[in-house]
Amino acid sequence: MSRAVLSIGSNLGDRPAYLQSVLDRLGGQGRYGAAALAVSPVYQTAPWGGIEQDDYLNAVLVAASSALDPLDWLRLGQECERAAGRVRELRWGPRTLDVDIVDVDGEPLDRADLTLPHPRAHERAFVLVPWLAVDPDARLPGRGRVADLVAALPPRERDGVRRRDDIELVVRW
Repeated sequence: MSRAVLSIGSNLGDRPAYLQSVLDRLGGQGRYGAAALAVSPVYQTAPWGGIEQDDYLNAVLVAASSALDPLDWLRLGQECERAAGRVRELRWGPRTLDVDIVDVDGEPLDRADLTLPHPRAHERAFVLVPWLAVDPDARLPGRGRVADLVAALPPRERDGVRRRDDIELVVRW
Protein backbone atom coordinates (compact mmCIF):
# COMPACT_ATOMS: atom_id res chain seq x y z
CA MET A 1 0.00 0.00 0.00
CA SER A 2 1.42 3.39 -0.95
CA ARG A 3 0.41 6.71 0.60
CA ALA A 4 0.90 9.85 -1.47
CA VAL A 5 0.61 13.55 -0.78
CA LEU A 6 -0.47 15.46 -3.90
CA SER A 7 -0.51 19.23 -4.23
CA ILE A 8 -2.96 20.45 -6.87
CA GLY A 9 -3.39 23.94 -8.27
CA SER A 10 -5.10 25.83 -11.07
CA ASN A 11 -5.19 29.45 -12.22
CA LEU A 12 -6.78 29.21 -15.68
CA GLY A 13 -10.34 28.46 -16.73
CA ASP A 14 -12.76 26.74 -14.37
CA ARG A 15 -10.29 26.39 -11.52
CA PRO A 16 -12.58 24.53 -9.07
CA ALA A 17 -13.58 22.04 -11.78
CA TYR A 18 -9.95 21.34 -12.66
CA LEU A 19 -9.13 20.65 -9.01
CA GLN A 20 -12.20 18.41 -8.67
CA SER A 21 -11.15 16.51 -11.80
CA VAL A 22 -8.13 15.11 -9.95
CA LEU A 23 -10.34 13.56 -7.28
CA ASP A 24 -12.75 12.28 -9.91
CA ARG A 25 -9.98 10.72 -12.02
CA LEU A 26 -8.25 9.24 -9.00
CA GLY A 27 -11.17 7.13 -7.98
CA GLY A 28 -13.86 7.55 -10.56
CA GLN A 29 -13.34 4.22 -12.31
CA GLY A 30 -11.41 2.51 -9.55
CA ARG A 31 -8.67 1.64 -12.02
CA TYR A 32 -5.96 3.08 -9.80
CA GLY A 33 -7.00 1.16 -6.71
CA ALA A 34 -6.77 4.49 -4.91
CA ALA A 35 -8.73 6.13 -2.15
CA ALA A 36 -8.66 9.68 -0.86
CA LEU A 37 -7.70 9.61 2.81
CA ALA A 38 -7.96 13.39 3.22
CA VAL A 39 -8.80 16.40 1.08
CA SER A 40 -7.84 19.86 2.25
CA PRO A 41 -9.97 22.94 2.01
CA VAL A 42 -9.33 25.00 -1.12
CA TYR A 43 -7.03 28.01 -0.74
CA GLN A 44 -6.41 31.00 -2.97
CA THR A 45 -2.79 32.04 -3.35
CA ALA A 46 -0.72 34.50 -5.30
CA PRO A 47 1.38 32.95 -8.08
CA TRP A 48 4.83 31.70 -7.14
CA GLY A 49 7.92 32.19 -9.28
CA GLY A 50 7.75 35.82 -10.38
CA ILE A 51 5.57 35.41 -13.49
CA GLU A 52 2.67 37.91 -13.79
CA GLN A 53 -0.58 35.88 -13.75
CA ASP A 54 -3.88 35.34 -11.94
CA ASP A 55 -4.13 33.84 -8.45
CA TYR A 56 -4.19 30.08 -8.00
CA LEU A 57 -6.62 27.83 -6.26
CA ASN A 58 -4.69 25.15 -4.36
CA ALA A 59 -5.47 22.06 -2.31
CA VAL A 60 -3.70 18.98 -0.99
CA LEU A 61 -4.90 15.40 -1.29
CA VAL A 62 -3.62 12.53 0.79
CA ALA A 63 -4.38 9.29 -1.01
CA ALA A 64 -3.56 5.62 -0.75
CA SER A 65 -3.34 2.87 -3.33
CA SER A 66 -2.51 -0.81 -3.31
CA ALA A 67 -1.45 -0.56 -6.97
CA LEU A 68 0.60 2.65 -7.37
CA ASP A 69 4.31 3.18 -6.84
CA PRO A 70 5.90 6.67 -6.96
CA LEU A 71 6.27 6.67 -10.76
CA ASP A 72 2.64 5.56 -11.14
CA TRP A 73 1.57 8.51 -8.95
CA LEU A 74 3.58 10.76 -11.27
CA ARG A 75 1.90 9.25 -14.35
CA LEU A 76 -1.50 9.71 -12.74
CA GLY A 77 -0.71 13.37 -12.05
CA GLN A 78 0.47 13.92 -15.62
CA GLU A 79 -2.64 12.17 -16.97
CA CYS A 80 -4.82 14.53 -14.93
CA GLU A 81 -2.89 17.53 -16.29
CA ARG A 82 -3.25 16.33 -19.90
CA ALA A 83 -6.98 15.75 -19.44
CA ALA A 84 -7.26 19.35 -18.21
CA GLY A 85 -5.50 20.62 -21.34
CA ARG A 86 -2.31 21.62 -19.54
CA VAL A 87 0.30 23.14 -21.84
CA ARG A 88 3.89 23.46 -20.61
CA GLU A 89 5.17 26.64 -22.23
CA LEU A 90 6.61 28.72 -19.40
CA ARG A 91 8.18 27.49 -16.18
CA TRP A 92 6.03 28.64 -13.25
CA GLY A 93 3.59 30.09 -15.79
CA PRO A 94 -0.21 29.93 -15.72
CA ARG A 95 -1.83 26.52 -15.99
CA THR A 96 -5.17 24.84 -16.09
CA LEU A 97 -3.92 22.20 -13.68
CA ASP A 98 -0.73 21.42 -11.84
CA VAL A 99 -0.37 18.15 -9.92
CA ASP A 100 2.79 17.86 -7.85
CA ILE A 101 3.75 14.65 -6.08
CA VAL A 102 4.99 15.95 -2.73
CA ASP A 103 5.74 12.67 -0.99
CA VAL A 104 5.12 8.95 -1.34
CA ASP A 105 5.52 6.81 1.78
CA GLY A 106 8.17 9.11 3.25
CA GLU A 107 10.77 7.47 1.02
CA PRO A 108 13.35 9.57 -0.83
CA LEU A 109 13.64 9.20 -4.59
CA ASP A 110 16.04 11.02 -6.90
CA ARG A 111 15.42 10.48 -10.60
CA ALA A 112 15.49 12.80 -13.58
CA ASP A 113 11.68 12.63 -13.82
CA LEU A 114 10.76 12.61 -10.10
CA THR A 115 12.40 13.78 -6.89
CA LEU A 116 10.80 12.92 -3.56
CA PRO A 117 10.06 14.59 -1.38
CA HIS A 118 9.29 17.48 -3.71
CA PRO A 119 12.48 19.58 -3.56
CA ARG A 120 10.73 22.92 -2.96
CA ALA A 121 7.75 21.83 -0.86
CA HIS A 122 9.36 23.06 2.36
CA GLU A 123 9.35 26.67 1.14
CA ARG A 124 5.87 26.77 -0.41
CA ALA A 125 3.07 27.95 1.84
CA PHE A 126 0.51 26.92 -0.80
CA VAL A 127 1.60 23.30 -0.22
CA LEU A 128 2.32 23.34 3.50
CA VAL A 129 -0.77 25.22 4.77
CA PRO A 130 -3.32 22.92 3.05
CA TRP A 131 -1.30 19.85 4.03
CA LEU A 132 -1.24 20.94 7.67
CA ALA A 133 -5.02 21.48 7.52
CA VAL A 134 -5.62 17.80 6.68
CA ASP A 135 -2.79 16.24 8.66
CA PRO A 136 -1.66 18.18 11.74
CA ASP A 137 0.99 15.52 12.43
CA ALA A 138 2.43 15.54 8.89
CA ARG A 139 6.16 15.37 8.38
CA LEU A 140 8.10 16.29 5.26
CA PRO A 141 10.94 13.76 5.04
CA GLY A 142 14.32 15.36 5.60
CA ARG A 143 12.71 18.67 6.66
CA GLY A 144 10.67 17.86 9.76
CA ARG A 145 7.17 18.61 10.96
CA VAL A 146 4.96 20.49 8.52
CA ALA A 147 3.65 22.61 11.42
CA ASP A 148 7.22 23.78 12.15
CA LEU A 149 7.86 24.48 8.47
CA VAL A 150 4.70 26.60 8.27
CA ALA A 151 5.70 28.50 11.42
CA ALA A 152 9.14 29.20 9.92
CA LEU A 153 7.73 30.75 6.74
CA PRO A 154 7.74 34.54 6.46
CA PRO A 155 4.39 35.92 7.72
CA ARG A 156 3.68 37.40 4.27
CA GLU A 157 3.93 33.91 2.75
CA ARG A 158 1.60 32.34 5.32
CA ASP A 159 -0.89 35.21 5.15
CA GLY A 160 -0.98 34.94 1.36
CA VAL A 161 -2.69 31.54 1.58
CA ARG A 162 -6.37 32.40 1.99
CA ARG A 163 -8.96 29.71 2.66
CA ARG A 164 -11.92 29.68 0.26
CA ASP A 165 -14.89 28.28 2.18
CA ASP A 166 -17.12 28.89 -0.86
CA ILE A 167 -15.34 26.12 -2.81
CA GLU A 168 -15.39 22.49 -1.69
CA LEU A 169 -13.81 19.44 -3.29
CA VAL A 170 -15.97 16.35 -2.99
CA VAL A 171 -15.03 12.68 -2.95
CA ARG A 172 -17.77 11.20 -5.17
CA TRP A 173 -16.84 7.54 -5.01
